Amino acid sequence: MTDPESGRRPKYQRIADELRTAIQSGTFAPGDRLPGENDLMSTYDVARMTARQALSVLRNEGLAEARKGAGVFVRAFRPLRRRGIPRLARDQWGSGRSVWAADVEDRALVVDQIEVTPAAPAGARVARVLGLDSPDAPVCVRSRRFVLDEKPVLLSVSYLPAGLAEGTPIAAPDTGPGGTYARLTELGHRPSRFREEIRCRMPTAEESTRLALEFGTPVILIGRTALTKAGIPVELNEMTLDSASYVLEYDFDA
Repeated sequence: MTDPESGRRPKYQRIADELRTAIQSGTFAPGDRLPGENDLMSTYDVARMTARQALSVLRNEGLAEARKGAGVFVRAFRPLRRRGIPRLARDQWGSGRSVWAADVEDRALVVDQIEVTPAAPAGARVARVLGLDSPDAPVCVRSRRFVLDEKPVLLSVSYLPAGLAEGTPIAAPDTGPGGTYARLTELGHRPSRFREEIRCRMPTAEESTRLALEFGTPVILIGRTALTKAGIPVELNEMTLDSASYVLEYDFDA
């Protein structure tokens, strides 16, 4: 039986629906080339703009990606499963493993860009979260970009009171086994509790470029504060995730 509503949808959406169904059924497997604009024009008797819009829908949904000079292909990237609770367990970073290791399993997550500023003005927002006396209070800023399977997936900026980081590996590009939290523990400021806030929005132009995002792809923003047992904040980590690359998983007891 024909759905009467389907006839009211624009042609490009109906074409995108059929291609999406073909992808989900396995007719087009990950890595397969999708019909090009000329193919769609001929098959559906539509203008080039309509065919282009149909393919754009799939790209915006994260199902397909354009390769310059080659066409549009079913996206083969395996989403990262970000396990929000196990990744922050002390057994993770306390044993010398990076918190990111819980997400990637046997895959290689590479930091291809890193910039460390030992002392920069905190600004009002960071000062408020870290409980600093003034927006001019100095913080150590660690900015990184993470790449998985040659695809940028995450931008991360950490802020720590400069007094905690000064003269320690925290202020160096490589913080050593277990990362920042292991070093904080060695300094007597062990993170005992974490608070995360999550929201979504469309990316800025800079974020789109640095994450190589398809047009229309939103980003996930995660702001995590690490606190000591006494409730003293020792780090604010602000992360920008490619939403098409991540699944956020939270597993906890009732």
